[in-house]
Amino acid sequence: MSKLFDLSGKVALVTGASSGLGAHFAKCLGEAGASVVLAARRADRLESLQAELGAKNIKATSLDLDVQSAESIAAALEKAGPLDIVVNNAGISIVKPALEMQEKDWDAVVDTNLRGAWLVAQGAAKRWVADKRPGSIVNIASILGLRTIGQVAPYNASKAGLIHLTQVLAMEWARYQIRVNAICPGYIETEMNGPFWKTTAGQRLIERIPQRRIGQPEHLDGALLLLASEAGTFMTGSLLTVDGGHMVSSL
Repeated sequence: MSKLFDLSGKVALVTGASSGLGAHFAKCLGEAGASVVLAARRADRLESLQAELGAKNIKATSLDLDVQSAESIAAALEKAGPLDIVVNNAGISIVKPALEMQEKDWDAVVDTNLRGAWLVAQGAAKRWVADKRPGSIVNIASILGLRTIGQVAPYNASKAGLIHLTQVLAMEWARYQIRVNAICPGYIETEMNGPFWKTTAGQRLIERIPQRRIGQPEHLDGALLLLASEAGTFMTGSLLTVDGGHMVSSL
């Protein structure tokens, strides 16, 4: 069974790899045998992660990528060379009431979370089709693309759009042996949000999760490896929720 999840000889691009889930996904794929292309805007963080992976005998390269820029995406994909796996992880959120959300805030979130993922996926797929190579795209969506909370309207909308984009690309590109799937994480603790879960508001949110605990990045590893590897070869257009049961909790 372990051979099904083995990524030896594969090359995986991870966007938003400079911190948080992106950095964790890069480590997970590398430990499964893949060579990893780390892509983000913060060069210093990428260099540090590249060195960390190298110390574990994981082959890693890094490149500058701003997913809000079509030109940056095209240049990064050209520099990355042949890929087997793309993890569309880059994402941001801006917290404001919808009545106070400015156009520039909306554009920043949607351009990063949805437009950027689309351009990266299309750019990779064009190369796979031209080279007659199979490929796997894993989009990092969210349970907030399936249900909603307040104060993050563009995030909700962008993740819902990413879910539908995942399914339509899966339908269109299956004939080319390109699989497109999505992971919909629930609340996952990262370096950015860690302090919040210790607050009273954070503890109240955790109480609404049926498992009564916050997720850790490693809880997403199984879903990621399933979708990226041959273990998921008959899966495309799938949405995997990893949320401690949050999606089935009562409203």
